[in-house]
Amino acid sequence: MLFENGRKRGDTVSGYKVAILGASGAVGRMMVKVLEERNFPVRDLKLLATERSAGKKIDFHGEKLTIEVAHPDQFKGYDLALFSAGSSVSRSIALEAVKRGCVVIDNSNAWRMEPDVPLVVPEVNPEELENHRGIIANPNCSTIQMVVALKPIKDRFGLSRIIVSTYQAVSGTGLRAIEELKSQSLHMLNGETKEPEVYPYPIAFNLLPHIDTFSENGYSREEMKMINETRKILKDPKIKIAATAVRVPVFYGHSESIYIKTIEPAEVIEIRQVLSKAPGVVVYDNLEKLQYPMPNLVEDNDQVWVGRIRRDLDEDCGYHLWVVANNLRKGAATNAVQIGEELMKRGLL
Repeated sequence: MLFENGRKRGDTVSGYKVAILGASGAVGRMMVKVLEERNFPVRDLKLLATERSAGKKIDFHGEKLTIEVAHPDQFKGYDLALFSAGSSVSRSIALEAVKRGCVVIDNSNAWRMEPDVPLVVPEVNPEELENHRGIIANPNCSTIQMVVALKPIKDRFGLSRIIVSTYQAVSGTGLRAIEELKSQSLHMLNGETKEPEVYPYPIAFNLLPHIDTFSENGYSREEMKMINETRKILKDPKIKIAATAVRVPVFYGHSESIYIKTIEPAEVIEIRQVLSKAPGVVVYDNLEKLQYPMPNLVEDNDQVWVGRIRRDLDEDCGYHLWVVANNLRKGAATNAVQIGEELMKRGLL
């Protein structure tokens, strides 16, 4: 691939020059951590955010890096940029970064449904990276863990129907939501009240069947993201999908109750066997030992955990699964870094 500045992809000597936009946020900070943990070959890391966050420092491989103010020329000469700064920022600056020779992996909703932008989960559809034009979209956190679990089942038995209910941690909203849950919990345990600022109602000791704004069809944007993104990633526009997204008082880790209908019948043991061989999946399903996935099992984990696998009592091709993953890691930062790794593997970076 040749960019406007004439630099060809792969002109690196001892690693890649990487920028993170939105480095001060929960996902941005996790991107820094995951790059370090996975020993991504970074020879220069630039941290970018708004003026409000400029000057803050974040550790990377024992060095304190200072966050700088983002503007288009900051991406000149950089190989890769990981964006986690919201849709409006991404819309305004991603193409400018690409013009300056940078491949952008964007974590917002800005580019996901654009026909010419790959929407990628490396365990599911890495081949889509071959067609990128400089921008690659990172899917929604709840979509990522669902398709990692369902793609191997679809490949083996086919899928005609998905009904999913999510139980999503507050970290999906960001650092302010984490602090709000902490503060509200302490106040309520002391018999006090604290007015919500991030959510419309208190989240401590509560559930909110409301993530993002509501559409005219009665579904929230979060629910529609799961429906539309899943169809795009699985390359199946006809698959029937329904979603209900719920915010729960958990700090880290999204959980999903998923009902599927396969095209071909399968034994439960066959589904377990398929999932146990699938990349990025941990089957944790032993009812005698009370083993099933929970958010506190995935706090420092990049896998998608699947349990409570069982046949529907009324439908021959109906099955239930319980799926849990860390929303900041596999649901965002780790998936973005894995996309970068896949680009390297394919000689596209």
